[in-house]
Amino acid sequence: VQLQASGGGLVQAGDSLRLSCAASGRTFSPVNMGWFRQAPGKEREFVAAITWSGGLTYYADSVKGRFTISRDNAKNMVYLQMNSLKPEDTAVYLCAAKTVYSRGYQIGYNVWGQGTQVTVSS
Repeated sequence: VQLQASGGGLVQAGDSLRLSCAASGRTFSPVNMGWFRQAPGKEREFVAAITWSGGLTYYADSVKGRFTISRDNAKNMVYLQMNSLKPEDTAVYLCAAKTVYSRGYQIGYNVWGQGTQVTVSS
């Protein structure tokens, strides 16, 4: 399985962006899909996750109410709609898949895509 993230860019505070993550491979049936981000000099942090079968969603407190994660099982796609962007949202955003079940929606991701840069100017 390979993951390809896209959709990043340079925007102003208050703007919106939609990130996409395309999964390729013979069979793709993860437990969860997640978005993470890493800002320069900071640890990678969890942003949002969605269960592949039931579509349950989970969010970091910092993005709750502003970001929405969704998936299209038929297309093997995951999206992150980001509204009301803030300068502190600036980071490289990575999508990840958890293909083996483990408890917790923020950990256990074993397939990672390359990141897409999101820069929010004030």
